[in-house]
Amino acid sequence: QVQLVESGGGLVQAGGSLRLSCAASGSIFSINTMGWYRQAPGKQRELVAAITSGGRTTNYADSVKGRFTISRDNAKNTVYLRMNSLQPEDTAVYYCNVNVLPASDIRYRDFWGQGTQVTVSS
Repeated sequence: QVQLVESGGGLVQAGGSLRLSCAASGSIFSINTMGWYRQAPGKQRELVAAITSGGRTTNYADSVKGRFTISRDNAKNTVYLRMNSLQPEDTAVYYCNVNVLPASDIRYRDFWGQGTQVTVSS
């Protein structure tokens, strides 16, 4: 019905940068909030950043403020996460989360990407 495809993860040295992408496709009528979460080994999944439908409002975890930037391209149904000054503690599996109104539905639903590994070496 709705598919999310993530890309852009990988291995980077501390201080380096990566950009994650998440493209939504399928039977989509409308997309509301888009966001990124991460889960490190032995830890709970946490919100990293989120952006509202118009892109005017963003929200960041305190640990990434000033280093990460979330953005979206509504024409492509894609959300991005630019990550600068990466640190070993940023190592985790990153998941995109998209709040979608499917074309055949009457309610918005959350969909998750498959996850992409980000590893930051010291």
